[in-house]
Amino acid sequence: MENSIKFSGCTISSYDCKCFDKLSDEERRIIDESSVRIKYKKGEMICKQGGFVSQIMYVEEGLAKVFVDNGTNSLLLRLTPGGSFIGLSAVSEEFATFPYSAKVYVDSVVRQIDVKVFRQALAQNNDFSKEIINILSANSVQIYGRFFCMTFKQAYGRLADIILCLSERIFKQDNFYLPLSRKEIAELSGMSSETAVRMLKKFSEDGLIRMNGKNIEVTDVSRLQRISETG
Repeated sequence: MENSIKFSGCTISSYDCKCFDKLSDEERRIIDESSVRIKYKKGEMICKQGGFVSQIMYVEEGLAKVFVDNGTNSLLLRLTPGGSFIGLSAVSEEFATFPYSAKVYVDSVVRQIDVKVFRQALAQNNDFSKEIINILSANSVQIYGRFFCMTFKQAYGRLADIILCLSERIFKQDNFYLPLSRKEIAELSGMSSETAVRMLKKFSEDGLIRMNGKNIEVTDVSRLQRISETG
């Protein structure tokens, strides 16, 4: 039987978070009272790999990246747009420190929820717990697919993945302002800055996208999807 699974290098999962809708009025009140909303400026760190976990973070507005590094090399795991969590690994008391770092790409608003209160809601509300499990599962599937693509797809396919991801899942339109540098686009697609610039120019010349400064318009979605699928 033919394998119909389509692996994508997209950096975010497609799961739509509805976990807060599963809370009772009282549970929502307790979480609200145990939360703070913090505004971060572009480039600011949200959490640091190895730091103690005291909050679960929910990105309400903006765009952040989650990554691991060893002081020399850095590996991007995923992007977290508005409506996404950071720090869900801390729902298990076995993980007292962050296994990754996170920082914002653009000005963002992050809701920090006391991790003990969050765990209490998980213990008391089965529907809330199921939603969080679904989010963790979707994030895992997304990361597995991304690593597969980063390993086996050529640069052309990886860049097509990222452009489609940005268009369809983050900005949700074909014409969007891209607040990322060419270096950051290269980081997303796992290539050098020089290669990313060259490939973007080639995509533009081939009529797949149109670029005007920081604005990108996807002009041929079907061809980009074919490139993404064939790698």
